[in-house]
Amino acid sequence: MKTIGLIGGMSWESSSEYYRLINQQIRLKLGGLHSAKIIMISLDFAEIEKLQREGKWQEAGNILISAAQKIEKGGADFLLLCTNTMHKLADEVQAKITIPLLHIADVTAQTIQQQKIRHVGLLGTKFTMEQDFYRKRLIDRFGIKVTIPDQDDRQVIHDIIYQELCLGQIQSKSRQQYKNIINKLIANGAAAIILGCTEIMLLIKPSDVSVPLFNTTEIHVKSAVEQAISSLS
Repeated sequence: MKTIGLIGGMSWESSSEYYRLINQQIRLKLGGLHSAKIIMISLDFAEIEKLQREGKWQEAGNILISAAQKIEKGGADFLLLCTNTMHKLADEVQAKITIPLLHIADVTAQTIQQQKIRHVGLLGTKFTMEQDFYRKRLIDRFGIKVTIPDQDDRQVIHDIIYQELCLGQIQSKSRQQYKNIINKLIANGAAAIILGCTEIMLLIKPSDVSVPLFNTTEIHVKSAVEQAISSLS
């Protein structure tokens, strides 16, 4: 079995889901007492969030690169960033390590393509929804049309992520706000919704919406587990 490298802590709420889901999938696939081989570095999200807010992406990238290099030296065979937003720096991290980085947007797009869906709505932090590093990758590399919420709704989504979900707070009012926003995206032609922030899975479930949900955390985990056990087949 290959060793999975994880950079987590952004936030630890979603990172704990990565650890749980990876090990559940390994047990499901291999049975018995099997569990995943994992090397994880969990960062202090307060430091990362401050750099995000101040637009100091290079400094944030240096933190990720340092963590990635430590994970590689520890013996990981490949790497996951347990966050959508920080994939803004995925190429910079990959350039400084020799093990592959499993990109969350790529595996999500591949899953969308397998279901022959061409138009999706994207939820995430404002960075993920508004900047090119995520949307443009889906559009240019995979030919997927991406619709994002309007400016006010983007702010609502962003605030709930940072002020509630990253603190482990799950509120029914916020769930309803997200559902209303999702329904607007569906009305604008989205045939599915990407939960493009690893914390959103804590709030929105498939039963909450009328179209398919692409839970990026679960997709990332599934791809990681397939890669980890590929040498066993």
